[in-house]
Amino acid sequence: MPFDLILRGGRVIDPSQKLDAVTDVAFAGGKVAAIGRELNADPATDVRDVSGLIVSPGIIDLHTHVYWGGTSLGIDAEEFCRNSGVTTSVDTGSAGPGNFAGFRKHVIEPSQVRILAYLHVSHAGIFGFSDRVMVGESEELRLMNPVDAARVADENRDLIVGIKVRVGLFASGTSGLVPLEIALEVAEQVGMPLMAHIDHPPPSYEEVLARLRPGDVLTHAFRPFPNTPATAQGTVKRSVLEARERGVLFDIGHGKGSFAFKTARAMLANGFSPDTISSDIHQLCIDGPAFDQVTTMSKFLCMGMSLPDVIAASTVNAAMALRRPELGSLKPGSVGDATLLSIRQGQFDYVDVVGEHLTGDRKIASEGVVIGGRWWHPKQDAASLTRSHSSAV
Repeated sequence: MPFDLILRGGRVIDPSQKLDAVTDVAFAGGKVAAIGRELNADPATDVRDVSGLIVSPGIIDLHTHVYWGGTSLGIDAEEFCRNSGVTTSVDTGSAGPGNFAGFRKHVIEPSQVRILAYLHVSHAGIFGFSDRVMVGESEELRLMNPVDAARVADENRDLIVGIKVRVGLFASGTSGLVPLEIALEVAEQVGMPLMAHIDHPPPSYEEVLARLRPGDVLTHAFRPFPNTPATAQGTVKRSVLEARERGVLFDIGHGKGSFAFKTARAMLANGFSPDTISSDIHQLCIDGPAFDQVTTMSKFLCMGMSLPDVIAASTVNAAMALRRPELGSLKPGSVGDATLLSIRQGQFDYVDVVGEHLTGDRKIASEGVVIGGRWWHPKQDAASLTRSHSSAV
């Protein structure tokens, strides 16, 4: 089969194959077709010279809110993904069983970017989240809709990857663990993983972890105090270590209030890296402190995680959390998604959710994406890729 597209001469970093080499990547029929040096091009092949850039599997942002127009926190997935190098945006609970049909028809199906979703167990998802109105959807137990959530999840298995619930003082008030228990019942019924949000107690970090199963995801895992995973002495809480041992996954979910450098330093110093790095992008954090996925990834790069590990946390690890092994990899036969990245050198100011600033010497930047085996960057042609201040080293 002739190649539709060849990315020529980039530094290919694919943690799913433990690959880090300067080579070519070819796509055909919407999938990755081959990896190798000097791959042959036909006259009709779109050949892109990406030397000096990094080619990674398509970046997966495991925690986003992209029900644009359907909820007040939703952002435009295509604009965000183009700027952030994301090829798969996973919406985490913007919609519930009462409004998922609209999310599917009006946002997901028309989108050129792949959108998958965790379905909220609350009837209308996260409906009251704005600058002026902040209503915790899990506080009102009458909104919990397990029967319809199970039905909608079962009917939309092509797009729904799990069940979402938000617990904590702001999300569930004094309802404590009840919304979590309801969501777990739905997840068990449909055989899907759960993603649990946590904010201030009640419930406690430890109480939530104790109920999560192997393959379930705790998002906002590197929160500031209260409900932080680190002790006052800078060690990792025993309950956190025990949860990881039994297969609970820890996701960043940066957002407006859920990532602190202090927590991250303690966790990384103890060898506890996140399973997945995600932005939790929405209307209230897209202009800071989260900004986008590559900025969130950059923070971990500047805090000492290796570049391959940062990429793994946004590709293969996220694909495994989604139970979608065809994503997050450049193995031949995988979905034909790729992200082009550069590492800019300089002095960059990063900020967390409590206002602490970190000056980093590197910044990961998105330079283009491939979706379904086709170059997808309408606002930027390959000839305009800026490399003068970039390096793939």
